[in-house]
Amino acid sequence: MKVIAYQGETGAYSELAAKKFFGEKIKLSPSLTFESVFNKVENDEAQYGVVPVENSLYGSVFETLDLLKKYSFGIIGELNLQINHYLMSTKKYRLSQIKKIYSHPQALGQCSEFIKSIKNVNVNPVYDTAGAAKIISEKNEEFAAAVASKNAAKEYSLQIIKGHIQNNEENFTRFLIISKNDRRIGKDDTNYKTSVCFELKSIPGALFKALSVFALRDINLTKIESRPIPHKTFEYLFYVDLIGNVKDNKIKLALNHLEEISKVVKVLGSYPIGKTYKD
Repeated sequence: MKVIAYQGETGAYSELAAKKFFGEKIKLSPSLTFESVFNKVENDEAQYGVVPVENSLYGSVFETLDLLKKYSFGIIGELNLQINHYLMSTKKYRLSQIKKIYSHPQALGQCSEFIKSIKNVNVNPVYDTAGAAKIISEKNEEFAAAVASKNAAKEYSLQIIKGHIQNNEENFTRFLIISKNDRRIGKDDTNYKTSVCFELKSIPGALFKALSVFALRDINLTKIESRPIPHKTFEYLFYVDLIGNVKDNKIKLALNHLEEISKVVKVLGSYPIGKTYKD
């Protein structure tokens, strides 16, 4: 049976993403941190890991990007999951009674407008949405609530006070599937995506030249992101997602060209474009 590592407690959105991608016949391995997920895959404690990389409302998960660069293995799949947040507690409190809210910083950001509508509420960021639900269940703190999934409410026997509290119904998180040994590189380049990170040489017009290697070959970029390089003040790594397979000749040529103007080029993965799941 496949072992799938994910960050968070039972009931986390990453757990749901794992089930959507692999089905129900899997063994799940909850992990405290994103790096714990990568470590489990690195040490063969799990065959696969599931990690969020970006949210349609709140942007990129930078820790995931940094870990993809740090570890030697990479991405073999992706999926997009609609995220609906729920406010829950041990009792069916009125909104005006809520004095404290726990959740992951990303979830709190995605529900910022709703949270602002509750007067005199104290916001408490924690490591995980499902972890917030677990805290509420264990502490049984009066007038405290968590923002988490409806699965978390069921898992920790909490009552839902209000559902769909995110700022926008079109709230999707993109999850990546990582593996050390699985390399699912097929032949259909039109339905594949490739993720790459690179550090450019210090030359005039470096970024323009880097993007040109793709534009000149009609390669569609779907994402570009920059991240600071530790110990190199104001120097950056660039992350791009492009449509195409690394086996495709024009992708190979583009990456070879990119290497000429870069200090480092790392292919993070080439994988089928993921499905989108709506709640």
